[in-house]
Amino acid sequence: MEMNDIFNLSGHVIVLTGASGLLGTEYAHGLCQAGANLVLADLDYEKCKKISKHLNKLYNTSSLPIKVDVTDHNSVKNMVKQTIDKFTKIDVLVNNAIFSEVNNNKISFEKFPLDVWQKGLDVNLNGIFLCSQECGKQMKKQKFGNIINISSIYGMVGPDQRIYGKTKIVKSAMYSVTKSAILNFTRYLAAYWAGTGIRVNTLSLGGVEENQDPIFKKNYSNKTMIGRMAKKNEYVGALIFLSSNASSYMTGSNLIIDGGWTAW
Repeated sequence: MEMNDIFNLSGHVIVLTGASGLLGTEYAHGLCQAGANLVLADLDYEKCKKISKHLNKLYNTSSLPIKVDVTDHNSVKNMVKQTIDKFTKIDVLVNNAIFSEVNNNKISFEKFPLDVWQKGLDVNLNGIFLCSQECGKQMKKQKFGNIINISSIYGMVGPDQRIYGKTKIVKSAMYSVTKSAILNFTRYLAAYWAGTGIRVNTLSLGGVEENQDPIFKKNYSNKTMIGRMAKKNEYVGALIFLSSNASSYMTGSNLIIDGGWTAW
């Protein structure tokens, strides 16, 4: 295979959940630049429509915005149906949707609400389960497919609460538990679909710089080997690698991109 071809996603149909978020938008641009036709799936349908219009102007690809609630089985089924109706196949599913902790990350474990815990499980685990199940059915019919689950360094190691300083931010148990569960869900699916032409891998990410408290950014950066937080576009290359034929001999694995955080 020619080196220029192994990262080429021309003709690939990729379903990207959480497409309207900070990283989702970066992923969308990168995947389309690599040639993919993209399904922008998110609760925020209006934002996905704007992103889709922008992508279609910039790149010689096709994108389809779809409103989806990943915790609702019928909504996920509808996402798959719309995708097949337009593109006839699904090459790649990127399980990127996540329940945000923005309004809950200052709540201590002792006071963490059960309903917030449950919401995290619903989106971060049940959502991946439903999307993988429904897209997996189509991939099994096709006899090929590729699922990429997005996890975090906090799925592998405990959050170091010391780096948050006086911000009083406490990274929740819900986040760590769901991100950890994704790792073995990936291994389960890879083993379950072995021999079917379906590959399943995890992409585990470190923290992204996004106007955080300066003390936190300094403390976080000091824990990485590279000495800083990630820029929002620095995970795109890894996602293209996992989506493309460059990773054709890879399944059941966890690709860690974290600036060296977990390596020492």
